[in-house]
Amino acid sequence: MPTIKPGSKFKLKEFDPSDSCGISEDEARTKTEEYAERISELQELMFAAGQTPLLIVLQGRDTSGKDGTIRHLLRFMNAAATRIAPFKVPTPIEIGHDFLWRLHQQTPMKGETVIFNRSHYEDVLVVRVHDIAPKEVWSKRYEHINNFEKLLTDSGTTILKFFLHISKEEQEQRLLEREQDPVKAWKLSVGDWKEREFWDDYTEAYEDAVEKCATDVAPWHVIPANRKWYRNYLITKTILETLEPLEEQWKAKLESLSVQMRAEVAEYRKTI
Repeated sequence: MPTIKPGSKFKLKEFDPSDSCGISEDEARTKTEEYAERISELQELMFAAGQTPLLIVLQGRDTSGKDGTIRHLLRFMNAAATRIAPFKVPTPIEIGHDFLWRLHQQTPMKGETVIFNRSHYEDVLVVRVHDIAPKEVWSKRYEHINNFEKLLTDSGTTILKFFLHISKEEQEQRLLEREQDPVKAWKLSVGDWKEREFWDDYTEAYEDAVEKCATDVAPWHVIPANRKWYRNYLITKTILETLEPLEEQWKAKLESLSVQMRAEVAEYRKTI
């Protein structure tokens, strides 16, 4: 899985959206379940320790699998400690503020996991492609985004940014399958097909967003997403690898709290 770090040049054509790095579907599914079980254990520690906010950012074209990824993660993540923040067309109130205003209200608290379904990057993607704001406005936002993410990480937040990379052919197939599905056809939108006319413009916008906003504290993870099972495998694996190094820190905090709680209970019992 490519991780885009500061100073990296990023061109989507260099990454195969159907890549699975040689792992079989059966092996990937087995490992995904193992990773999921471990994440469930770690997230419980994270929530109880109340030290680390976790922000998961999902970006990608229409049908790239943002909703599917969320459904996958919610199978094993603690519902009490996990929240989804979808970002759709801004409301009049949101438009009346700076573009990051609505994001600040949705960032995770300590111990909480928040998944952004689309995010602040829409303001250098859709806004750019459709000329909703002039270049002199959106071109400054890359720096604002980097500063915003630096503020979050300086405050203890762990950020995981995933770009779900699918091919134009795969997107067409998924749209056609949705059209034929009597249960999923409600998700159809003429806008999804119209957006395909801007495929190259979005490619350029995504390349700039990833390249300019890949930082030491919040690098981009490019996920080949044509194969849904491989997408889930990679994202689950990355979350696990991010949380595991923090386990001892959380355990130390909980052990300290346990000592304190035992002492308080012992003092109370003396009064009985």
